[in-house]
Amino acid sequence: MTLLRIEDPAGARASGPLQDHPFLALGFRPFYLLGAAFAGVAVPAWTAASLGWIASSRLNLLWHMHEMLFGFVIAIVVGFLYTAGRNWTGLWTPRGRHLGALVALWVAGRVGMLALTPALAAAVDLAFLPLATIPLYRVIRRAGNTRNLVMVVLLAVLALANAAFHASALGLLALSPMQPLYAAIVAIIVIESVLGGRVIPNFTANAVRGVRTTSDPRLEKASLALTAATGLAWAVLPLSLPLGVLALATALVQAVRMAGWKPLCTLRNPLLWILHLSYAWIPAGFAVLALACFGMAPHSAAVHLLAVGAMGGLIIGMITRTTLGHTGRMLKAGRAETAMYLLLQAGVLARLAAALGGGGVREWGLVLAAACWSLAFALFCAVYGPYLARPRIDGREG
Repeated sequence: MTLLRIEDPAGARASGPLQDHPFLALGFRPFYLLGAAFAGVAVPAWTAASLGWIASSRLNLLWHMHEMLFGFVIAIVVGFLYTAGRNWTGLWTPRGRHLGALVALWVAGRVGMLALTPALAAAVDLAFLPLATIPLYRVIRRAGNTRNLVMVVLLAVLALANAAFHASALGLLALSPMQPLYAAIVAIIVIESVLGGRVIPNFTANAVRGVRTTSDPRLEKASLALTAATGLAWAVLPLSLPLGVLALATALVQAVRMAGWKPLCTLRNPLLWILHLSYAWIPAGFAVLALACFGMAPHSAAVHLLAVGAMGGLIIGMITRTTLGHTGRMLKAGRAETAMYLLLQAGVLARLAAALGGGGVREWGLVLAAACWSLAFALFCAVYGPYLARPRIDGREG
């Protein structure tokens, strides 16, 4: 099957306009650009439907949450892991026609969720994650890179969560469709915790002279275990005292963990502070989840701190940084990058205000949050689209 082939054993590659186009040279290129474009369009579309400005039964809350997680976020995660997998193993992850077929399948899933019957949309959407995960697993296995098999496991967990969502939405599973979505949120937070613990302190120590970050292996394991346990509890329990205690413990351990990364030393470097600030929304989100369990805060505030703040912020921080690095450019943020980062964070605050407020505050908070979010990703597409569609400026492959 073409979709499952990584490269032929001799390392030869077929040639042709599609196979050799720079846009399909490595996973980050199409998935970053299309994922960002989709994010910039999908959020204002849902906001308009939510406020009654347009009439659409498909653009409901379940569509919004599913498409942000299994449309936008998954595209970025796959693009990042394909690119990182190439670095981890020295082997090629999907590229050329193989990558193009996976991208087309992802696009078909987004179209299907709006245009096909629910059963057909589920079939198309569910095909993407397994077919995208298998090549990554094969590359990691061939290289003996067992440390990174955890990424394959987490992608498999996300595939199962997506299957549970569709099964419950179709009435095949006696479960609220929201529960698999909560599980998916925390599975993505675990991915961010694993990768963040590896790269954020490293980037900081390398870029800020005289700074020594600290990382305690026991704290690392505890933070990941607590985050995963909270996700499992969130998926199977209602808002309750046990979930609140778990969420509070997760918030405290995550906060202590990131304090060792010396976030305050990065204030003059936008490529760094965006990662630290965005990661800080993880302990903040779990703290608000605990408050929600104790009846002291709205549940939606916790969801959006983790989704818009942590996921959105880390995504825009990493897709700018990795695009610069993997297209042969200097790792330096200019005015455009700083504007993207500030817009994203303004959107987090506006979305938090919408969750906490009522009436007109909620409406204007939603509108402002959607505008800031969309402008941030539109700016990424405008500035970085040419980088992603052209060859590396240093002449290297990828």
